[in-house]
Amino acid sequence: MSQQSENPAGGEASAPGADGEGFGGGELVLLVDRKNRSYLRRLEPGGFFHSHSGLVAWDDLLGRPEGSEVRSIGGTRFQAFRPTLSDFVVKMKRGAQVIYPKDLGPMLLLADIAPGHRVLESGVGSGALSLALLRAGAEVFGYEIRGDFARRARKNVQEFLGTDALSRYHISERDCYDGIDVEDLDRVALDLPEPWRVVPHAAGRLRPGGLLIAYTPSVLQATQLRESLERGPWALAATVEVLQRSWHIAGEAVRPDHRMIAHTGFLTHARRLPT
Repeated sequence: MSQQSENPAGGEASAPGADGEGFGGGELVLLVDRKNRSYLRRLEPGGFFHSHSGLVAWDDLLGRPEGSEVRSIGGTRFQAFRPTLSDFVVKMKRGAQVIYPKDLGPMLLLADIAPGHRVLESGVGSGALSLALLRAGAEVFGYEIRGDFARRARKNVQEFLGTDALSRYHISERDCYDGIDVEDLDRVALDLPEPWRVVPHAAGRLRPGGLLIAYTPSVLQATQLRESLERGPWALAATVEVLQRSWHIAGEAVRPDHRMIAHTGFLTHARRLPT
């Protein structure tokens, strides 16, 4: 992933192009230069990508496949790709701190998210977890107490997944600490300062065997959450931390990179028992 990021340009959101097809107008494009710096923009026919190394004409990419090379007026070379979900989450516009890709992937697996699952997500923020849940095929009921965050999350979903995804994204300005009004839930996903306050509400709305997963930056938060889960009706509670270390590989020079992504948060999950 690039060390330098730029937010995507505005404009009308469109569904991602099909694999193997050339770039079309209105698509999000990731431009990567020779120093591995990347820039996320929307392809506007007749327009230009502006950078410190000069302009790149978007028309030079129309109809061309992913991985194609374009040059700026100043001679800088860029390769063009469709952004992955990971690319978009790191670079998207945000109002709140997001859950990063290294934790989003494990959260999907730990919560066993599958197409058609009804998921209550609370603490939506800028929509990073919403994007991952929707991309996995879930129907998401989002609770967010801040209207500006809710609007940003909805816009980010539309920006990356297209307008059709909004039919499975139901976001409300609500406080999950006060209760949950969605029934027959398969999963509950939390990114809140005090997730233990939601545990009793989740127990009343999750189906037996359903999963709760929570992201907490502090181990004290994780500990208090685990204590609340021990009071029932929950089983198989576990807490994990995901660390990510990349490697430098260049010929015979092979070593871990000097920097790694260490602590970001703790992932706690548990299964609801019948009562």
